[in-house]
Amino acid sequence: HGSPELRKTLFLVMDVLIKKAPPDDPVFCFMNRKRDEGKPYFVYMTAGANKFLRIYYGKVKEYLASLNTTE
Repeated sequence: HGSPELRKTLFLVMDVLIKKAPPDDPVFCFMNRKRDEGKPYFVYMTAGANKFLRIYYGKVKEYLASLNTTE
C-alpha cells in the first residue's frame, strides 16, 4: 500500500544500511535482530523501513517544536 516510489526509496535506504552494517545504528541493529530471528527478507526490510520512518518523523517533530519555542 502507499506510494510505490516511496516504498522503493525506503527499500534502497534499507539495502544500503544492510550493506554498510553500522553496528551503532538503531535501525540496523533492529533489522539484524529480525534477520537473526529468521524473518523473511520483506518482513525485516519493511520492519526496518517502518522503524526508520518513526525515528525520522520523531526527529523532525522535535526539530519543529524547537523552532516554535525560539519565537
